[in-house]
Amino acid sequence: MGGRGSGVLPFRTVAIVGVGLIGGSLGLALRQRGLARRVVGVGRRQAAVDRAVELGAIDAGTLDLRAGVAEAELVVLATPVRAMVELARAAADALPRGALMTDVGSTKAGLVRGLEEVAGSRFRYVGSHPMAGSERRGVDEASPGLFDGALCFVTPTLRTDQRALAVVCELWQALGARVRSLDPAEHDRLLAFASHLPHLVAAALVNAAPPDALACAGPGFRDSTRIASGDPRLWADVCLENRDRLIEALAQIEQQLRTLHAIIRDSREVELLGWLESAKAARDHYVCS
Repeated sequence: MGGRGSGVLPFRTVAIVGVGLIGGSLGLALRQRGLARRVVGVGRRQAAVDRAVELGAIDAGTLDLRAGVAEAELVVLATPVRAMVELARAAADALPRGALMTDVGSTKAGLVRGLEEVAGSRFRYVGSHPMAGSERRGVDEASPGLFDGALCFVTPTLRTDQRALAVVCELWQALGARVRSLDPAEHDRLLAFASHLPHLVAAALVNAAPPDALACAGPGFRDSTRIASGDPRLWADVCLENRDRLIEALAQIEQQLRTLHAIIRDSREVELLGWLESAKAARDHYVCS
């Protein structure tokens, strides 16, 4: 195969299971950057598969999982996280010998454990999580540049094949992402605060506001709650999969709200100013720098 990096890229055939926003964007990027000679999409609805072909996200599509992965050197799971292990199990003995599998799941500890058990000696698996996406959904929202500059976690364990890990890292880098290796459990701890909790807080802000207040919402409210428009099924899966870590994160936000409640109740202006300044300084340093 091609002579870039590991010598594995471009893949002859990549199968993407789930051709929505992330899967469709991946297919577009693989095809436009010449990282796969053929991209096959596996979906649940014929209309969605046909649309992915029409948009150029995949070369061909099917509703038959086993047929879709039968010639794949790489399989990427791009479905809700709670479906991934069973999909891998259903596909396992249809995969070519030595095939590589990764995923784009937003949680990792339980998912990596489950997929490694399914993989066994039948295929090689490396966990991935590109921090890219949108509150929008579906292949019509897909973009080949979605991963440009995005942070992508890979989550190897002691069972991970090192050559497979190198190939997955090389792939995400070729797609424009910045790759960071992280233990699966540590990934879930950090992302509970950095990704999963913000979604719930955004949803809580919307649920707390009466309709007449929502009708008055300006840019600040829209910016703060944009992610609450994300796919509820996907986010329910993420939250339940990372339940323990998310409960810890929720306890921290509850403590912050109790503190803020007391400060405002007692009109402690100096403390309120300090609380706001602390948040501004941390965000400006870590998020905006």
